[in-house]
Amino acid sequence: MAQFRAKKLDLSCFVNIKVIRDHTKRKVFEQYETQRQALRYIIRNTTLPQRARAQAQLQLSQMHAYTRFTQINNRCIEGGKSRGVIRHFRMARVSGASHMVFQLPLLNSSHSIRSE
Repeated sequence: MAQFRAKKLDLSCFVNIKVIRDHTKRKVFEQYETQRQALRYIIRNTTLPQRARAQAQLQLSQMHAYTRFTQINNRCIEGGKSRGVIRHFRMARVSGASHMVFQLPLLNSSHSIRSE
């Protein structure tokens, strides 16, 4: 949503519309996370009056979809791909540079496969 999108992006990776959208979702989720948790606590607390719980449920359902954790996807920081992303590196397994990063120790090793 354009209403949440930052005027200046603080991205230092590959940029396309999907990456910008995912970045926006992450920022909005971070901003509203505590509010959502408080509302969910009120909804699940059975000692509170039913009216207060219903109002909290209504507020939670009216919040924007970008405030949900399920909207966030792991994306490759190089190509913006969303499939086959290795979480630890935040890179897709099929992106060009990721093959070099993962194979770099093999290329730089002084030991050959055959010992003669």
